Amino acid sequence: MSFKKKILTLHKILGLATGIVVFIVSITGCCWAFKDEIESLYNDYKTVTPQNTPILTPTKAKTIAENIFPNNSVHGTVFGKPNEAIEVIFYDAEPEFYQSVFLNPYSGKIIQVDNHLSGFFAFILKGHLRLWLPKAIGEQVVGISVLLFIIIIISGFILWLPKKRKNLKQRLKFEWKSTTRWKRKNFDLHTIIGFYICSLALILAFTGSIMSYTWFYYITYKSFGGDMAPQFIIPENASSSHLSQENDVLPIDHLILKLQKEDPHAESFELHYPESDSSSIYVEVSNSKDLYYDSDYRFFDQNTLEELETTSIYGKYKNAKLPEKIIRMNYDIHIGAIGGIAGKIIAFLVSLLTASLPVTGTLLWYGRHYKKKKA
Repeated sequence: MSFKKKILTLHKILGLATGIVVFIVSITGCCWAFKDEIESLYNDYKTVTPQNTPILTPTKAKTIAENIFPNNSVHGTVFGKPNEAIEVIFYDAEPEFYQSVFLNPYSGKIIQVDNHLSGFFAFILKGHLRLWLPKAIGEQVVGISVLLFIIIIISGFILWLPKKRKNLKQRLKFEWKSTTRWKRKNFDLHTIIGFYICSLALILAFTGSIMSYTWFYYITYKSFGGDMAPQFIIPENASSSHLSQENDVLPIDHLILKLQKEDPHAESFELHYPESDSSSIYVEVSNSKDLYYDSDYRFFDQNTLEELETTSIYGKYKNAKLPEKIIRMNYDIHIGAIGGIAGKIIAFLVSLLTASLPVTGTLLWYGRHYKKKKA
């Protein structure tokens, strides 16, 4: 068996084995691409009228929201612009619970409660991450299928390469006539579309694998020369004293106002409450709308508000080196947000065209198999 025949056999077996998974992941990826833009059409409740009065403190916002979900854990509280509602986020892994309480930042009135695990985009995300299967099973099926899809892309490119240079032209464009049969059209759709999107599809698959597997994430980071801890580390407090329970105002309640004065151009500040007396407060400062890679992760002693440094890659963006920037850009690259609206359009089209490949590939296999069987 020649080299190309071996590659074809591998390509065919892996394609048939992962086809339905690649199709679902690609279609749901299309739907997710414009999530923020679509949701912005009906989230007017997040906008409030600015007032010349102090906003809620983090402690007060947490207390009000906990009256809604007293048995669940507060993940963090998001403080946005003066005309934006405060969002208190609740999250528990087991049993899975993910909801947000939106508050008027001036009066403390509850505006709305959102369940992030229900609705159209929650359905789409569950399909994209785990095919609507139980989490432990579905995530493994998707993760393995995406890794195999990387091999499929590479083997497909090898198969696309023509033996003779004069045949290159017909591999680059559709040359259909009225007499062209559907099998030839299907072959062209599979090979020509596959060629034009293979590099971008490879990027989507690669960035998806980084999010799926810790070992893949670690290898990628180290391959670029990273020398910091490639995980999220919250430093311990620098002070040893504990707060008195008699204090009416905790240091954490001064932190947001302090940060807003320091960085008035920031999009939002997501504050996370200390998990224990010894852990610090951490705040995720969003510097760009709908982007995550250039956020600043800042840590503060919960007793003194002294700023602390972390040994992980998640610190201030200005201190990040190339390996850290690449890893932090991963999600924004995966959804196309790194390129703005144009990047999202490209991600949408690539995902849509990728979804067509398992379909045309299956038809190719069926046509050849059926023809042989008939003969």
